[in-house]
Amino acid sequence: MNKLTRIYVVRHGQSFFNATSNLKSRDKDGEKGSPLSPNGKSQAKKLAEKLNNINFAAIFSSDLVRAKQTAQIVALERKLAVETSKLIRERSAYLYLHKLGRLREGEIDKLNEEIREGLLKLDEKARMQYKHTPSMESVEEGALRLLTFIREAGAAYSGKNIMVVCHGNLMRSLLKYLGWARSDELPSGTIKNTGYFVLESDGTDFFVKETYGITKVKGVIKDF
Repeated sequence: MNKLTRIYVVRHGQSFFNATSNLKSRDKDGEKGSPLSPNGKSQAKKLAEKLNNINFAAIFSSDLVRAKQTAQIVALERKLAVETSKLIRERSAYLYLHKLGRLREGEIDKLNEEIREGLLKLDEKARMQYKHTPSMESVEEGALRLLTFIREAGAAYSGKNIMVVCHGNLMRSLLKYLGWARSDELPSGTIKNTGYFVLESDGTDFFVKETYGITKVKGVIKDF
């Protein structure tokens, strides 16, 4: 029997955007996004210590700077090079977020409530496929993008441990797609910075075996 591959799927540490929630400042950060805050760097160091006994064969990350910095901190004492990829960037919702950046606080609340009410009318399958704008990725599309990357990385390091540092929305999408949680059990905020889940794979199927910093809730529908 082949040894199972274990994939640690990790959310980046706190970014300056996470700390401020300022959508307008996020737009100014450029294509590579917001870097880690001092607290985010501390979180990444604590993650490295927590997983110190895990022998990783490879560490991958999104090419967005907050994920790359998190992965580099974990990789530093392991003397591993971090391989970055734009294929595991955060789930795409650019036009939606850009619109939020131009709205007042009350208008943002109104828009999010409209989205929430629309989602409440949908069944689980339709929620997984929902798009607020044509350019937005659905939950299902985001999940499949991440899963495809993980499948290919896992095949290259079959039977070993690997780490994939990416983003909260993308991670929640995959957990929903794999059936670990429903849409109303993992709204935004349920995966902490440097939270992670561990997948085991035989090369075909993927199973969630462990989670850290991830909390399920019940009956909560938020925005995208």
